[in-house]
Amino acid sequence: MERKILVPDMHCENCVRRIKEALSELKIEAKIDLDSKTVTVLGCENCFETAFNEIYDLGFTPNKM
Repeated sequence: MERKILVPDMHCENCVRRIKEALSELKIEAKIDLDSKTVTVLGCENCFETAFNEIYDLGFTPNKM
């Protein structure tokens, strides 16, 4: 299952790195695309919700797509 999260305030590679490291620590597999400002979460619905909350906790404003 793949679901996307739009992160409009993800502006640079540092943002990408922060999100990637945080999700990696939670063992969540995700593809991050800076150009489209999206995080594609691979896995179950629980993984998606956990990733969404983690991105929010990092200070970003995620939106479910």
